[in-house]
Amino acid sequence: MIWRSDEDRAWAVEEACRNARPSPLEIALGGWMLRASGGPTRRTNSLNPLRGWRDDPAVVIAEAETVYRSLGRPMIVRVPDLVPEMDLILDDLGFGREGETCTLFAELSARETGPFENVRLADAPDAAWLTARAACEGVVSDAASTSYRASIDCLILPRMFARRVEADVTVAVAYGAVHRGILVFESVATHPAHRRAGHARSLILALMAWARRRGATGACLQVVAENAPARALYAGLGFSRTLYGYRYRRRD
Repeated sequence: MIWRSDEDRAWAVEEACRNARPSPLEIALGGWMLRASGGPTRRTNSLNPLRGWRDDPAVVIAEAETVYRSLGRPMIVRVPDLVPEMDLILDDLGFGREGETCTLFAELSARETGPFENVRLADAPDAAWLTARAACEGVVSDAASTSYRASIDCLILPRMFARRVEADVTVAVAYGAVHRGILVFESVATHPAHRRAGHARSLILALMAWARRRGATGACLQVVAENAPARALYAGLGFSRTLYGYRYRRRD
């Protein structure tokens, strides 16, 4: 896909990332998307801006706060750099900042095409993939597992789930989804006992090869800004361009 501007590319990636990790419960609200999946994940439990016209932010925030309060959940606004004016508004309203994250982009040029040793691919997550993901993430509550599975069940984009197996043990997992020619990486995780061994790299390369076969020309992912090891890994795979950052603004 050819974008007319960097802003076009950034908003296209924003849309792709939102659709690659859907919320089973969301409503449009005055040019914003209120997501309320339940569980601990802020991405699927926050107010997100959409491109184009947006209603008075103060009005929308008040309406969203009423909805979240009725659900017994905190008021969280996700603010990408694409709408920088929101930070000043939320500062005045007493919202704190947390979770600074970078959105990285790479062109899908011809890279390794495989076969990728010990990488298993499936178009749906089986029990082994879900169990391994929980092990890689650490302690995962029942609420978190339930909300994660509900999110995956809502994923209707072309997708592929990958896991790296060593000695019959899954040591790393990831999945990718393709939206309008953009591959989005999600849930990239390696078991703590098997890190720094190139497992995540193998999964990413395998998913890139799959996405290229589907006609994808670009790839993106979102990573915590302070996660230096992950950013170094992704830079080595061509994710050298930071499109934009975002942060969460919370008022409990």
